[in-house]
Amino acid sequence: MKSANERSLRYQVEKWLAPGSMPVHVRQFSRTRSDGRRYVCVEALHGAAARALFFFRHDDGHWCVYPPAPKQNNMRGERLVA
Repeated sequence: MKSANERSLRYQVEKWLAPGSMPVHVRQFSRTRSDGRRYVCVEALHGAAARALFFFRHDDGHWCVYPPAPKQNNMRGERLVA
């Protein structure tokens, strides 16, 4: 199980974009149109080049570079017979 620190956006940004002390900044943040989940685009400057990644917030509160699975309808039941 991941610690609370490993689930944080700060930890994920440092892990993926800034292993040293490169400057990073948020380029964009919003919610997805389909289900309203949060995402953040973070950019790291490496000399003249820039790298950007999107991070997505999952239902359990952690941030990842991949989006969460779509929410599925939990209704399970027999078809109603008329």
